[in-house]
Amino acid sequence: MEIIDKAANSANDAVDKIASATKEAAESLAKKGEQIKNAEQQLLEDCRIYVRDNPLSSMGIAVAVGFLLSRAMSAR
Repeated sequence: MEIIDKAANSANDAVDKIASATKEAAESLAKKGEQIKNAEQQLLEDCRIYVRDNPLSSMGIAVAVGFLLSRAMSAR
C-alpha cells in the first residue's frame, strides 16, 4: 500500500505542476493577445490619421498597390 500511496502522490504532484504550467501559459497567451489587439487598433488609427492628413498620397498609394496586385494576379 505504501508504494501505491507514493505513486499516487507523485502523480498528483505531476498533475498539479502541469495544471500550473498550463494556467501560466494561458495567462501569458491572453496577455500577448491583448497586446496584439492593442497594436492592431493603434496601427488602424495611425492609418486613418495618415489618410485624413494626406488624401492625395493615400490615393496614389492605393492606385499603385491596386496596379501591382492586378499585374501579379494576371501573371498567373
